[in-house]
Formats: sequence, C-alpha cells, structure tokens
Amino acid sequence: MAVAAGLVLALCAPSAEAGTETGRARLPQHSSAHTAETAGQSALPVTVAIDPLDPGAPVPQRFLGLSFEAAALGQLSQYADHGNLVRLLRSLGPGILRFGGITADENVAWSDADTPQPAWASSTIGPVQLRAIGVLARRSGWQVLLTVGLAHYEPAAAAREVAAAHRALGPYLAAVEIGNEPDAYGHHGFRELPWLAQGYEEQISNYREAIDALAPGVPIAGPDVSGSGAFGEWGDEEALAQEPVMLTGHHYPLGCAQTPAPTIEALLSSAGRGAAATSLATYLTVARLYDIPLRIDETNTISCGGVAGISNTFASALWAIGYITQAMADGAAGINLQGNPSNCAGYTPLCAPDPGALAEGTLRAEPEWYALLLTRELIGDRPLATTISASDSPNLVAASFSAPGHSLKVVLADNEPQGTSPLALSLDVSAGMGQAQILRLTAPAPSATSGVQLGGRTVPVNGSWLTPVPTESVAASSGSVALELTPGSAALVTVSPKPAPHKHRIARRR
Repeated sequence: MAVAAGLVLALCAPSAEAGTETGRARLPQHSSAHTAETAGQSALPVTVAIDPLDPGAPVPQRFLGLSFEAAALGQLSQYADHGNLVRLLRSLGPGILRFGGITADENVAWSDADTPQPAWASSTIGPVQLRAIGVLARRSGWQVLLTVGLAHYEPAAAAREVAAAHRALGPYLAAVEIGNEPDAYGHHGFRELPWLAQGYEEQISNYREAIDALAPGVPIAGPDVSGSGAFGEWGDEEALAQEPVMLTGHHYPLGCAQTPAPTIEALLSSAGRGAAATSLATYLTVARLYDIPLRIDETNTISCGGVAGISNTFASALWAIGYITQAMADGAAGINLQGNPSNCAGYTPLCAPDPGALAEGTLRAEPEWYALLLTRELIGDRPLATTISASDSPNLVAASFSAPGHSLKVVLADNEPQGTSPLALSLDVSAGMGQAQILRLTAPAPSATSGVQLGGRTVPVNGSWLTPVPTESVAASSGSVALELTPGSAALVTVSPKPAPHKHRIARRR
C-alpha cells in the first residue's frame, strides 16, 4: 500500500491550492454554518440538472466491499461466531471482502501439514482460519477475494492455499489474486529491474498451472496494481494472458509522504475529484476494451495506513461518498475500502477501539461506514448524467440515479469547511415528480471523529442497521425540488413520481 501513492501521486494528487478555489463566502471561524443567513450571509444558489434519457447499467449487487491486510485474516476469522461483524456486513447487503495488502507478500505465508512456515514469514494462514472465514462468508452473505503471495516465489504453497480456500468457501470464493501491487516489486527489491508486466504474467502462469492441478476452475483476478499509471501496460497484459474474471487495481488520492502534507481541504478538493476521474477513466479504458469488469479492490484516503486527524474524520466519509458515486457513475464493478480492525486512528470503516473490544469482536462504525450505509441505497439503480450550474464554483458532489418505480435518487455532498455559506439547491426533475424525501448525513464538522449521524441515528453497538424513514420532505414544484445543504454535510434525496390520477367510473343506469 505504501507504494501506491508514490506511483499515482503525479496523476492523482491535487495541487497545493486545492480546496480554496470556490470563492464561496466564509463566516468567522467561530460561527456555525446554520447562522449564515442571520449573519447576513445568503445561501449560494446552485442548480443540479439531471438527464433521465440515457441511464447507465445498474449498480452491481456486490459493488460495495471492504479490504483488509492478509495479516488480519486470522483475527477476523474469529468473528464468524461472535462479535458484531456478521451483523455489520449484513447491514450493507451482499458485498466482497478482500484480504491482501502488502502483508500478503511480505509477512504472511500459507502453512499446513505439507507446508512448514518459511523463515521469512512472521505469521501464517492455515486451513482452520480459512474454514472460519468460510463460516463468516456464509453467515454474512459476503464473498471473499483472496490474495496469495508472489513476492516470495512459491507456486506449490500458493496452490495448496487456493485449494483449501476453494474447499472452505465454495461459491463464496469470488476470485484469487496472485501478488499485491506486483508492478512495484522491482522498487521493493523483490525482483531485479527492469521488472515488466510480461515477466509477471509468465510467473503467474506458472502459479495458475499449479493451482489448476489442485483446484481447477478457480477464478482469477488481477493484476492488482498500485495505481492507474501502471494499468495501461499491466492491465492489458493481464487481460490477454490470464482472462481474469475481474481486473483490479488500487487508488489513494493522497500520499503519506507527499509535499505539501495531506490536508482535509486537499482530500475534499474538486481537483482531487478530477484526478480520481482521470484515474478511473484510465482503468476503465482497458477494462472496456476486453469487456472485463473493473474493481478498485483497495482504496482509501491517504496511503501508508492513513493520517490521524484526516483519515479518521468525517471528511473521510464525505470523500468516500464522492469516490463511490463517481465509480458507480463511471461503470466500475465495485470498490473495496481498505481498513484495519485494530487501528481507529488511521483509515478504516470499522475498528475496535481497544484490545478488549478487538478480542471480543466488537467493532465500531467509523465515519466511512456511514458513507457505505448511504451509498448502499443506490445498489441496483442506474446512474444518470448530472450537471452542476452556479455563479461561483461550489465544491459540491452531485450524482443522480434512476431507481425502480420511476423514482429518482440524488446524492449530494457539500465539501466546504464549516462556516462557509450554505447551498440553496434546485434539483431539476421532470414535471411528473412529486414528493422528495431527504436523508441527511451530518457531523459537528468535517474534522470531527465522532458525532456522525445518518438520518439522525448512529449505528448501535450490536452493528444492526435499518435505514431511517426520512422525516424531512419537500414537494417538487414545476419540475424542481428545492432544499438547502450546509457545508460539511451530505444528503440522499429520493424523489417519487406523482400518484396517477384516479379514474372515476360512471355507473350506467339500467
């Protein structure tokens, strides 16, 4: 993961001025966004136009996912029969749970009766852990994307691991990846330079031969590159040589060692979203050429595990909403937010706040989890082209979707800091639309690490979740829905069509 930002920063890092370009008026820092009008600061009018005529493909059922280091597999496997992880996963519906990261190559080895632990490994995965992960998958309804190590070239051991995973998971094994960020092996000293995609494909072909001998037909995914900058070469070679069931790669918008240092403003900037769009376009160009689904199987805010005060704040939820809806709109097959169950200070949707909670399997919903809960409401919907118009340039995320029953869903996120003037939004919907229900995602400030609420509610300790019935509604008028959005907040607006007029029957007299 650490190398991901280093290879994609030139493409994906916003400029030092990012996040300060909008020109929206700001109140004194001690003021609340809710006092904008009373302080004489009027809301900025913004129009969001939606084109319903050319909807994209439905958002896949398993679009949402989580990613953890391979080193966390043993810990998480213990939560199949206790703790709240099963209930948390169920609350998102079916998804994909990935185990990979740098530890899949550098630290974790397969070990069973035929495979002793190698000297280089600090921990192992064995049949017991995979059987427990199989139980977790079946009880939660989630599939597993498993990474086997390639940095230490051991095809026979990898084949035994995949065969055991196939037995333990059955249909819940989504696919197997061979190696994590293999495009960076030369820079890490795992391969001699020049290290090219062609050499990688030759080696994983040997892995596949060993795997097919023990577990024929197991689906393969890859090449799991560190960023889109490598994908033109590596994705192309993977598609041609391996015919994977999905193409995979990573995305981190900011780097832990970049200059200038990461900030919340840079994370939420429109420049960062533009760079992410360019990155997604690079990935999807290759995927569409070969008609293979693309999954961003590892992504989060800042590489190297994140930065406290940014990655663990409400700003990370606002960023996640923007990136998830962007990937949905562009046609990606899914995303996996990277996390660490034992570190609440970095990036992670779920974590245990202390060693006791980690042992018990009691995980806490972090701000990014609320972004997943909100975007869960879009699964199965079809993205629509969306245009933002305003006299200034609001730092606003807007994504719209066509939902069953001719309803319309619009996701909005105002990424300006607290104290900026609010937005007076006008959503252009068709004249046939009626009542709009508003589900808001809020926190005290983008920098807040607690106090996040979706629909006025927080995720309970047991991990259960039922989407609140929105108590805020507004009627469409002349094909337009008007609402206000405060800075540092998000909302899901669901607009239903007007009820069909009743046709009165005239009784005939006999």
